[in-house]
Amino acid sequence: MLIGIDIGSTTTKAVSLENSAAICTDTAGIPAAADSRLIKKIKTKAADAVTSATGALGKIIVENNIKMPDIQRIMITGAGATKIEGNLFGIPTEKVSEITAIGTGGMFISGRENIIIINIGTGTSVIEASKNGIIHLGGSGVGGGTILGLAKKMLSLSDFKDIMALAVSGSIEPVNLLLEDIMSEDIGFLNKKSTAANFGKMLDTARHEDIALGIINLVFEVIGMLAVFAAKSRGINRVVVTGSGSHNPLGKVVLAEITRMHAVTFEYPECAEYTTAIGAALRGILRGA
Repeated sequence: MLIGIDIGSTTTKAVSLENSAAICTDTAGIPAAADSRLIKKIKTKAADAVTSATGALGKIIVENNIKMPDIQRIMITGAGATKIEGNLFGIPTEKVSEITAIGTGGMFISGRENIIIINIGTGTSVIEASKNGIIHLGGSGVGGGTILGLAKKMLSLSDFKDIMALAVSGSIEPVNLLLEDIMSEDIGFLNKKSTAANFGKMLDTARHEDIALGIINLVFEVIGMLAVFAAKSRGINRVVVTGSGSHNPLGKVVLAEITRMHAVTFEYPECAEYTTAIGAALRGILRGA
């Protein structure tokens, strides 16, 4: 059994992965999905990297009745992995590049080769993963951290669930400047309801619900267009969405509209939130092969 731990800046995720004796890999060294089985997954929060890693490991062991001798290797990745030195609880522990983990995990959970991945966490990474290798194309500081930061300042809210609860009742029209506000007809593939400027209208009458929706809309429009530019530059028409932001229902609505305009489809594989931890564990299978 392999344990993968993704030590993020706000949340730490861990998975356990069971692999067969025979490991089959493609030319990029990615284990085939049929050879590995995701057993359990958990997430937790803590103040520092060491506490996060050991807490996540302890939680997945205790909650799933895993026996320590059954763990062959622990693979750690993410922003906090650099702060972990040596083995955890005497179990061989190795670090994996976060980009490599995202690319490996993205190919595994999507069952696809040659993909663009947008990993939405506190910020956003854009990655190309294929049989030829994993490439970090770039990214943005716009992500889940942006939603929390703006909501704290503008709405005095610090809990993501509270922000979402407000946003579902919001309207974008009092917040964003839309094309219909400045044009009398559509422009190319853009209709009159398309955004001309995020927060470019910001009426005095805008409610907190409208502002909350405007923040989420801003973040996912930026992320979506980054993904479109990356996909089109590589001649790819599908983007795999991973990370904590992959299950945001309002974000999915924004990305669906971007699909309509740009013919780039966004996919949300099962366990997408745990992609990085899964990818880290998979690299452990290769190390032991």
